[in-house]
Amino acid sequence: MHIKESYVDVQTNVEGKETSMRIFVFHPTIPQYPNAKFPGVALFSEIYQVTGPVERFGRQIAGHGYIVAAPSSYHDFTGPEALAYDVPGTDQGNEWKITKTLQSYDEDSRKTVDYLLSLPTCSGRIGATGMCLGGHLSVRASLDPRISATVAFFATDIHSRTLGPYSAKDTSVEGPANSNHTIDKFNELKGEVAMIFGIKDTHVPDTGRDLIRRKLRDAGVVFSFYEFAWAQHAFIRDELSKGRYDPAITKVCFEVLLELFGRVLKTDLGPKDGTPEKIEHVC
Repeated sequence: MHIKESYVDVQTNVEGKETSMRIFVFHPTIPQYPNAKFPGVALFSEIYQVTGPVERFGRQIAGHGYIVAAPSSYHDFTGPEALAYDVPGTDQGNEWKITKTLQSYDEDSRKTVDYLLSLPTCSGRIGATGMCLGGHLSVRASLDPRISATVAFFATDIHSRTLGPYSAKDTSVEGPANSNHTIDKFNELKGEVAMIFGIKDTHVPDTGRDLIRRKLRDAGVVFSFYEFAWAQHAFIRDELSKGRYDPAITKVCFEVLLELFGRVLKTDLGPKDGTPEKIEHVC
């Protein structure tokens, strides 16, 4: 499937502050079918904004028949250009990650979904995915009921409640009262979620992954949870990954994405009837 690449600048407004957010678009095309419709996918990037690896990931997804929209998360502070995979770029990305407010992140995801749904070539079904910071943002974006399928790669800061401004890490089960942190809003997730982690990921340790899994189960979320024995953080990043890129595991994870998106976004499932499934206990 061919891909047309473009971008669009949309206005965001959070607490009276207006900024322009660039959304990079990867649109599938089929010759002689100008009116073909495709599901949309919001692709959230790591702390470096939309880099080469994120663009290649977007093209891969688009090539399987999805309109991919990748927003530039740090428009509150800078332009849409990607940060470098070096120490200054890493430090800057990590600083902006906790300076940007949750309200601003939420506005970004709403605007991205709004854009996808405004396209006459969008079928109306929306998924979300992302890695690192973007893994977290894909889950948080899915609090929006318009998103029905999510695949999150090594989502950071969910377990510690450290996305956006915070005073201290909090890895408790219950969390603070009236919490707006993603992990404490899992009960608002209406779509299906796939969480993917590496067991060797130092950013999301065993206890963090266990907490995320427990909170998803307690909230009654429909989810799958994948942990790969030798994978580290950023294992799908095929450029300057500091020796962590694992193409074999990346291939397996992409099949997970295609299965979930294909089943939920490309199939007309109709409304969910809510009848509990009876599973026979057989050998």
